[in-house]
Amino acid sequence: MLDVEFSQLSDPGRVRPRNEDYLGSVVPSSEERARTHGWLFALADGVGGQRQGEVASRAAIAEIVAGFSRAAPMEPHRDLIPRLVRSANERVCEAEALAGPAGAGMASTIVVCALRFDRATVAHAGDSRCYLIRSGHVRQITQDHTVAGEQVRLGILSAKEAVKVPTRHVLSRSLGSGLFVNVDLNEVALAPGDVLFLCSDGLHGAVSTAEIAQLLCQGANLEIAARSLVDRANEQDGSDNVSVQLIRVRNIERMGMYRGRPYKVR
Repeated sequence: MLDVEFSQLSDPGRVRPRNEDYLGSVVPSSEERARTHGWLFALADGVGGQRQGEVASRAAIAEIVAGFSRAAPMEPHRDLIPRLVRSANERVCEAEALAGPAGAGMASTIVVCALRFDRATVAHAGDSRCYLIRSGHVRQITQDHTVAGEQVRLGILSAKEAVKVPTRHVLSRSLGSGLFVNVDLNEVALAPGDVLFLCSDGLHGAVSTAEIAQLLCQGANLEIAARSLVDRANEQDGSDNVSVQLIRVRNIERMGMYRGRPYKVR
């Protein structure tokens, strides 16, 4: 059976008076639930100020966590997770409408990671990220949905230029920015020892990939590693909220599919 350990931490940073990031997770209550539903981790970074960003991120996470918990057993994550993100988008749009003029511009990033058997399914919109750390190497699974990020993909900016321009913080895609959201989806085959790392831009904007690798490839206790990453972000910047979720894969269950039904691979 898939076996994981995790730690998560969210901090307001050194400047902002409140935390507009929000974290959520669903831990299976039994071995059967682990096989039929799996594990869920989600991180949202709210946008809007005056507490409206906090409303957006909390609404998004609440919708995703509730939807995952009541999902049909064995529903494919590649179908379920994008559907939950689209539902979260509708929830944020509804929250904005209910807030009236005070809610104008309310939005949130989202990154979701669901794990079952030997696979992780990652969906996102915005610039909150998911990394995979394996055998000392760090790979970014997600792509930032920012104006600068889109310009890099179009060849207008180089990666080095993108980290310095003001548009690196301007979202090109997020929850709440329209009635429809385009959701990016990635699937990753897991191996024992893998670490999945979700974070908001308050972390990856302040701590380099090399520093992340150094802190996470030392086999450290995940709670200590999460605190070290947040402390490093606050020391080197601290102007934004900082959130991390760390998931270490201890064991996997190799599975195949035949006519829509899973079977164990020996």
